[in-house]
Amino acid sequence: MHESSIGVAPRVHTGERVVVHVNSPTARWFGALALLGAACWLMKVIARGPTGRLEWSLTVMAAVALIARGIFLGRPVTARHAVVAVLVLFAGIGAHVLFFDLVGDVLIAGSGLALMWPTSARRHPGDLSRVWGLIKATSGDPLAPFAMQAGKCYLFSADGTAALAYRTRIGYAVASGDPIGDEAQFRQLVADFATMCHAHGWRMVVLACSERRLDLWTDSRVLGQSLRPVPIGRDVVIDVSSFEMVGRKFRNLRQAVKRTHNCGITTEVVAEQKLDGRRRAELTEVLRASSSGAHTDRGFCMNLDGVLQGRYPGIQLIIARDRSGRVQGFHRYATAGGGSDITLDVPWRRPGAPNGIDERLSVDMINAAKETGAQRVSLAFAAFPEIFDEKQRGRIQNLFYWLIHLLNPLIALESLYRYLRKFRSPAQRRYALVTLTQLVPLIYVLLTLEFMPRRRGL
Repeated sequence: MHESSIGVAPRVHTGERVVVHVNSPTARWFGALALLGAACWLMKVIARGPTGRLEWSLTVMAAVALIARGIFLGRPVTARHAVVAVLVLFAGIGAHVLFFDLVGDVLIAGSGLALMWPTSARRHPGDLSRVWGLIKATSGDPLAPFAMQAGKCYLFSADGTAALAYRTRIGYAVASGDPIGDEAQFRQLVADFATMCHAHGWRMVVLACSERRLDLWTDSRVLGQSLRPVPIGRDVVIDVSSFEMVGRKFRNLRQAVKRTHNCGITTEVVAEQKLDGRRRAELTEVLRASSSGAHTDRGFCMNLDGVLQGRYPGIQLIIARDRSGRVQGFHRYATAGGGSDITLDVPWRRPGAPNGIDERLSVDMINAAKETGAQRVSLAFAAFPEIFDEKQRGRIQNLFYWLIHLLNPLIALESLYRYLRKFRSPAQRRYALVTLTQLVPLIYVLLTLEFMPRRRGL
């Protein structure tokens, strides 16, 4: 089964054609013997050989070790890998001829890395319509609409009624949120995902798995590796039918909303795909006036891209205007479950906009959702709420608190949590499922997926 097409042989670029499959016990034994042989040769050279021969032996040993590592991970060798490795190898030999010995040694050793460099998954055109159909069939999952994000690849179930979104980076396959579609297919889908990862030599990571889907990722016999769940926060989900700003606990929220009424703020809800030229120009002005992120998108599990482009179905915008009719801010919401679930994507506001606009937009969207028959509105994701609520933090919590503040220029997690807390609607936990022995490369993978900017065309 191919990761994005059922029953159709995918087109493979010539450079990506696999020329050597190493995902077998025989290949791993061969890699182990090669590494053992190179180690024995190196020990013999150290005991008897001159310095120049030792340097050459260390270079060959490094190349063999990198190749053996790729074999142990099960990484296939593609035609492009082979060509690049040969070019790097000859460049290294050429550097030695020209007496650039150190450069030559690095290049020759690097040829092993080039040969076993991890492959990457590619998104296939036409997947969006299939994924949107599965999102419409998924209810109770606030992150389901974000499976549409450009750049994500998909593994579909054999009957096409369920899918898992993921991306690859430096040999890791990172699943985004929970599977979407038919729940009966989820367990087999996860098993298929594990099989696909082993075939490509990818290591599995799951980001933003919900509490109710943890059991899908706990059987190490199915996955071929053990994943440890690490709590990263909670969804904030409003039950539309029962939401009322009544009581002391909602006082701050009521005051914020009242301020906007006093300022003459009005709101309207429009479908992104039905924006006319005038509205699009007004909202584009707000985007460009934003202090940060005006021309880039960020995020992986909990964000879409293509704002105002009408690329994705089911996107709703709620717009705030002042007394003069000027747009002061807007929120972008995605839908799932045939309209039963509405999820905040990104809020935008003009610098200097009246305080309380974000609260007003959220409350008015909840009221609009109630009128259309929606059941839930997810406002965002509250990351690490326990750290922000804790008054007496321990050393580990203080360390995380400090690291969170280092990321403030990219996403102000604490101020976001203070805003979300006004709604008093914490829901299920979300987890990252990782292998802690690979923590350093995992931090790089996850941070670049979530925070590396992607250019947006406006």
